[in-house]
Amino acid sequence: MYDRELLIEKLQTLLAALRRIPRRFASITEPSDFYLTEDGEDKLDAICMILIAAGEELKNIDRKTEGKLFPQYPAVRWRGAMGMRDVLAHTYFHVDAEQLFNICKNDIPTMIATLETMLGDLQQAERN
Repeated sequence: MYDRELLIEKLQTLLAALRRIPRRFASITEPSDFYLTEDGEDKLDAICMILIAAGEELKNIDRKTEGKLFPQYPAVRWRGAMGMRDVLAHTYFHVDAEQLFNICKNDIPTMIATLETMLGDLQQAERN
């Protein structure tokens, strides 16, 4: 069994990091924006770093919860999010800007909302 307080803390930290992505992504209107300017490259670097750290934390949480937490929240492709860490860490100099753009635009908002729901559920269970 996992420590619920520690899990909540880890999820809150993860959520805080993921919430920075939409702010950094706000001026990116198409995938090539990541490479056209130094500012775009800086945003790509920052977003990739968050995704690498998030993927690693997701793996740790999944291990600690013995793979039982994430399947309760199927709106997110958790295995894909964990795997993205490996892709970015091992092929960083060949990041697919279109894939990163789609992740930021489509997947991150869903993950943020799901983590908020997850935290609410865990905090409610802790109060009961």
